[in-house]
Amino acid sequence: MKTEKLYYQDPYLGRFTASILHKGKDEQGQFYVVLDQTAFYPTGGGQPHDTGTLDDIEVYNVVEIDGKIRHYLNGTLDKDQECVGEIDWERRLDHMQQHAGQHILSAAFEEEYGYKTVSFHLGKELCSIDLATDLLTKEEALAVENIANIIIIENRPIETRWVTKDELIHYRLRKKVSVSQNIRLVIIPDFDYNGCGGTHPNSTGQVGSIEILHWENHKKHTRLYFVCGKRVRHQLHEKHQVIQGLTAILSTPQEQLIEATKRVIEQTRELENTVKDLKLQLIDYEAASLMEKYTNQIGFRLIEQVFENRTMPEIQQLAKNITAKSTNTLVFFVNETIDKLQIVCACGSDVPMKMNQVLKQVLPRINGKGGGTDTIAQGGGEKLVTGKELMAELVKELD
Repeated sequence: MKTEKLYYQDPYLGRFTASILHKGKDEQGQFYVVLDQTAFYPTGGGQPHDTGTLDDIEVYNVVEIDGKIRHYLNGTLDKDQECVGEIDWERRLDHMQQHAGQHILSAAFEEEYGYKTVSFHLGKELCSIDLATDLLTKEEALAVENIANIIIIENRPIETRWVTKDELIHYRLRKKVSVSQNIRLVIIPDFDYNGCGGTHPNSTGQVGSIEILHWENHKKHTRLYFVCGKRVRHQLHEKHQVIQGLTAILSTPQEQLIEATKRVIEQTRELENTVKDLKLQLIDYEAASLMEKYTNQIGFRLIEQVFENRTMPEIQQLAKNITAKSTNTLVFFVNETIDKLQIVCACGSDVPMKMNQVLKQVLPRINGKGGGTDTIAQGGGEKLVTGKELMAELVKELD
């Protein structure tokens, strides 16, 4: 026996009584019940399922399988005959507003610019449609948003009608229906005729308003994000809080926020460049200091240094600076952090050694990985020894 769909008879029905036809568990061991009738809308047609309670037990998922609607519960029903169901009305109304808003928006895009809607997603916070165009302008989006909100202000009726396949010729459908039986049309007279199995309010005015947020290219289409009804107020409140916070931080009125933000970004870039230049100067000074500290040994100069918590780019640059200034200098750097060791080996052109080979010999000592060229190599691994012990291993390679 199939479940009677009360949500089609009255989408505003929030509480109902039903007889229990079946109780069971699915393949994942999740408990569900099937009722003779229900106001719970199951997932389908781009619209998420309703939630609520059956005899005060939470209904967290609703799916339709072969005409039978399963209500998944966080608990079990002891009764075998009747139960009382109650849907989460705020969630249902939200879904009705978003779904009807999508119909209005899609019809407006197609009517005004010929852009068909190829898919629809009703998300928890945002909704989106994919439009069959790879280019959407701000002027087009604003024009469609205005048309959609005029349709809402006019408070046109939203009708539903069950028709046969042969009766479809009497309607100017926005797209072909996907079924041949039990065809349900959602109609906004003289504006939109569309096959749909979702829930909708009985007039466009109850959608409240539609706000287009932004859009992006997606697989040769345009994915457009929007909100309707209560979500518009939520977005307005959220964005107002952000703007108020920025006006306080930047000490700038709302209408000047963009220019103020641009100035801050530009100043930040200038400061970052200054810091970068100063770091390079410090590294150059450090390179000169290390070259003075170490003198020639066995035909070339060996500079060995163990650092703590330096960045790899810094010590790599330091090694490059040294070997660029002195062709007969060999550099061994070890950087020690809380949980790992890092190595940089570098040499000038007059040093008869291959840095990638030296690194390869010591990396197994720390279960490390790395690589490089004959003149500079780098790697890292686990902190299985101290930085000084690893340096000793590197120096041994000179013997």
